[in-house]
Amino acid sequence: MGAFLTDADFAIDSPRNIPRLLTRVRFAVLEALDRELAPFDISAAQLIVLALVANGEATSASSLCKGISYDPGAMTRMLDRLEQKGLIRRRPDPDDRRTIKLELTDEGRELYPKLAATKFKIQRQFLNGFSEAEVDTLSRLLNRMYDNR
Repeated sequence: MGAFLTDADFAIDSPRNIPRLLTRVRFAVLEALDRELAPFDISAAQLIVLALVANGEATSASSLCKGISYDPGAMTRMLDRLEQKGLIRRRPDPDDRRTIKLELTDEGRELYPKLAATKFKIQRQFLNGFSEAEVDTLSRLLNRMYDNR
């Protein structure tokens, strides 16, 4: 911890209580996403999973759990719901019979661009009034915080 932080910075009402501020922003963004995604019958958590599968960042339930720190049981239930909605499918990995691969269905691939547009709308809303340089700085600083884990 740097000398520039004091115990007072960690008080719940401190404007420098970074973990609290990050949590508040996270919940506000997820709440706004849930509201905007409601017409699609998709939650913000489901969008995150769909995005990771769509972008090839996660191909299995295990990789999803690791990527977003999600409980395996809860992830299985979420994947069940997305599969029931016809947006994803599970199929055996031809290279490893023990692994089940995830992929978007045709319906999932068709819907995903609309969901991504909604995500970008909310991102723009929360970054309203920020300059491009400020967005770059914010992104860089948050990535540095993440790298410090």
